[in-house]
Amino acid sequence: MTTTASRRVPLLVLALLVSLTRTGLPQAREPATAPSTAPAADDRPLLLVHYMPWFESKPVSGVWGWHWTMNKFDPEKVGPDGRRQIASHYYPLTGPYDSADPHVLEYHALLMRIAGIDGVIADWYGIDGIFDYPVIHRRTQLLFDEARRRGLRFAVCYEDRVLKVAQERRQATTRQAMDRGQAHVRYVAEQWFRDPLYARWDGRPLLLVFGQEYLSRAEHWAHVFEPLGGRDAWPALFAQRPIAGITAGTFAWPPMWKSEGGVLKRDALDAYLDDVYARGPATIGAAFPGFHDIYAEAGAQPTHGRLDDADGDTLRHTLSRAVAAKVPLIQLVTWNDFGEGTMLEPTREHGYRSLEIIQQARRTTDPTFRFTPDDLRLPLRIYEMRKRASTKLDDAAEALAGGDSAKARSLLEAP
Repeated sequence: MTTTASRRVPLLVLALLVSLTRTGLPQAREPATAPSTAPAADDRPLLLVHYMPWFESKPVSGVWGWHWTMNKFDPEKVGPDGRRQIASHYYPLTGPYDSADPHVLEYHALLMRIAGIDGVIADWYGIDGIFDYPVIHRRTQLLFDEARRRGLRFAVCYEDRVLKVAQERRQATTRQAMDRGQAHVRYVAEQWFRDPLYARWDGRPLLLVFGQEYLSRAEHWAHVFEPLGGRDAWPALFAQRPIAGITAGTFAWPPMWKSEGGVLKRDALDAYLDDVYARGPATIGAAFPGFHDIYAEAGAQPTHGRLDDADGDTLRHTLSRAVAAKVPLIQLVTWNDFGEGTMLEPTREHGYRSLEIIQQARRTTDPTFRFTPDDLRLPLRIYEMRKRASTKLDDAAEALAGGDSAKARSLLEAP
């Protein structure tokens, strides 16, 4: 979407870019001295947002990926309101995008910085060639590159369901699945754990497991981490369902399994949060705006139920609960899971509401935080300006390659 206002702010946009890329970034430190959780100066919780690096778009990748279509919706169909048909009840302000698009990654990273988010946790499926897992892996690498560029921390949430899929599709044995998990963890350790901006917990690199989906016994996971050395050398491992004797703790998540009649009620939500936060500091808290999946409409699977956003109150409530619990790390769920309707990314339906709520929470715990709600509107203008310039340059290059230098010159000289 293009606004006339975006044409009037080049100096303001430039000032924001300079601010975000030079003066405002936390300085990277060596892993041994990087803060284990939050900066020591204010003792606030670290805010990391769960991120889905799995979207493919036809303009970038040549196809509309499953997460926009779910084999039912067709983004090539555009309604009278300019919306493409996608597998979501919600629509991103940019329209459906590709997670490999550098302009999208820049837009997301700038929004996170301005909202007061400290970094990302990528939903990652390993390095095996199954389904769209290689696509997700490549986009995770690009996401982390952009995080480094903007001074954001990053970490991995390992979807160990890939091991279950490998067992089902390739008739793998449990031992073979354990070996694959070991290879995945070794890759993360070698490629990312040593990075100064990789998120850490009490001095150890942070690793989340969304499960367990397949490996559920302590000896299984001991084998997975064997190449990293003894227990003192293992990463800080957190699982949604803790593994006795292995995990450092657990992380909270929207408890849709507690839905009744298709609805998760506030009392059931609070009972779950009471139980999670009673486990003490070895817990990663969670804050989320709601839950409204499109699985049933897509025919992909039954719905998990609905948690109403309550005009932003669900996010305010879960975020305040996490802050009050004094957990050192809060996972924001999620940046962009459009299929499940948990996205914090700005949408046509909710605008910037979620990021404004996070921004306000950051401001109450960090008096040095300087960004305002108006600042949240600037990254979209940068994104739109980059897209316009990119299109013009592509057209000029094509014209020049075709021998039409006059057209190329006209395009390049146009305002």
